[in-house]
Amino acid sequence: MSSLIKKVHRPKLISERLMLRLVELTDLSEIHHLHSLPETDAFNTLGIPGNSLETEVILKKWISDQQQLEIKNYTFLVEHTTTQQFIGLIALVLGNPKFQTGRVWYKLHPSHWNQGFATEALNSVLNFGFEDLKLHRIEAGCAVDNIGSRKVLEKVGMSLEGRKRQVLPLKSGWSDNWEYAILETDARLPRATTSKKP
Repeated sequence: MSSLIKKVHRPKLISERLMLRLVELTDLSEIHHLHSLPETDAFNTLGIPGNSLETEVILKKWISDQQQLEIKNYTFLVEHTTTQQFIGLIALVLGNPKFQTGRVWYKLHPSHWNQGFATEALNSVLNFGFEDLKLHRIEAGCAVDNIGSRKVLEKVGMSLEGRKRQVLPLKSGWSDNWEYAILETDARLPRATTSKKP
């Protein structure tokens, strides 16, 4: 698996409306704004940053992860292919290579909710994980009250496998978490993505 990761060191994922590229330091302003929105914070455990320096620390960690010889944490900025408008973030975090697993998370700007962007971006990442990185299993989770995220996970073909009790320290209090997963052999949305290297 190591050699496969090296081959796709700086991937760009292109779908019908979206381009996913690895985050850069120049993305700080947009990412900080996204993290600062109460709407995106509602079901997120990160919390609203006190200032842009806090966001910069997080962003630099993501960038550092992506500069390793073997990338374990792919954090993509999602933007519209035509307008280059910032849509949000989506990430694939790899587990122990022996188990060929990964875990995805995403956070989209509220102005782009309910337009199918999360489904399209997630489908791109699943294709990348299974076809380029040769993963066997990809997992995801969402707070039980996060109906929108749950619908996205199910649309791309992920299966509900269980419910973890009170594992998410949200602003509203402790929340249960739905646990989803999809295998390389499971049916998923048709491939509408091409993986490119700049």
